[in-house]
Amino acid sequence: MEQKTKIAAKDGAHDLVVTREFDLPVGLLFRAHAEADILEQWMGTRVLKLDSRPHGSYAFETSDPQGNVVFKANGVIHEFVPDKKITRTFEMENAGFPVQLEFLEFEDLTAETSKLTMQIVYRSVADRDAMLKLPFAFGINMAHNRLEEVVRGLASTGEER
Repeated sequence: MEQKTKIAAKDGAHDLVVTREFDLPVGLLFRAHAEADILEQWMGTRVLKLDSRPHGSYAFETSDPQGNVVFKANGVIHEFVPDKKITRTFEMENAGFPVQLEFLEFEDLTAETSKLTMQIVYRSVADRDAMLKLPFAFGINMAHNRLEEVVRGLASTGEER
């Protein structure tokens, strides 16, 4: 299966750039990143907090079927411009990776399509390279496929606002 989400990682750089075109209007794509109920559906995680505004913060938690917490992440939202951009930190708890800085940019392509560009900056090249050794590309493609599926479902039920 084609991986629609592309990852560009230049040798020796501290960052990587993730891009994906979606068959969704930009407003729906943005809502999928800004509204807890939608985010929970496509990420498959519980949103403990999501204060989508400048100087807001968030916290996510994922549990296994037995109720054991297997993933926790949190961060601070530095910039929040509806339908345009989100700048935030991202920290996985107890994962051995330092906090990273994420720049998410949302772009209209047509009335029904949009593009997400994420620049993720790591503390070091080694941290970035360690992340790329994980199934990062597979995971983000899977998540973005699910995002498109969930949000298309919202649009078809008239929840698109």
